[in-house]
Amino acid sequence: MDDDTAGTPCPSCGTPNPPDRRFCRRCATPLAPGTAPPPLPWWRTIRRRRRTRAGSGRATRFLVVLAVVLALCAGGLLLLPAGRNLVEDTRDKLGKSKQVTPVRVEASAEVPGRPAGNATDGLSNRYWGAPGPGASITCTFAEPFRLVAVIVTNGASTSPEDYAGEGRALRIDLEVTDSNGRKSVKKLTLIDKPGPQTFDTGISDVTTVRLTLEAPAGLEGDRHLALAELEFFRRS
Repeated sequence: MDDDTAGTPCPSCGTPNPPDRRFCRRCATPLAPGTAPPPLPWWRTIRRRRRTRAGSGRATRFLVVLAVVLALCAGGLLLLPAGRNLVEDTRDKLGKSKQVTPVRVEASAEVPGRPAGNATDGLSNRYWGAPGPGASITCTFAEPFRLVAVIVTNGASTSPEDYAGEGRALRIDLEVTDSNGRKSVKKLTLIDKPGPQTFDTGISDVTTVRLTLEAPAGLEGDRHLALAELEFFRRS
């Protein structure tokens, strides 16, 4: 091996090598090792940090959206009965109704000659007579239906003279039982005057309605409470 060759010395063993050699002729060490890549400019490092932050931001947004969706679903389940009632009430207002007649009428008490059946016979000059407040009348229907309204004709008659001749209940406690045995109670406040008075109800799957007479008026002497007529209406 010619040790007198002039050239760049090997970085490892110091042997001179011709300029065209890529490896040391003695130890094979690379004579022109690769240089380290220059550092990235500052703006490229910022973009990388932004990409990292953007990735974490997408995950955060996903979790937020998921939480909102779950909250809306939970709220929908909680509000479902209210929403269903709103739909049914709207159908009641927009639809038509027709009268439905009970198949059985019973009273907890009645005065002689004034049976409970008089309250559902379609005649306003005959009435159910109850001895006092707390008496009730129960109407049973052939099949469940949506009770949209009740019309009460209070007193002994629609005639002002006959109306004032007997006592009247100025409040009626309406208890409705549905096909599943659930009960709903509404308090109907009546105006002390002759003639029909309409009360919207909006109760589904009704099978039985019981009306209890309360808050008596005009109950002096030997008078009793009179209820001329009850009318029940379903959605047609």
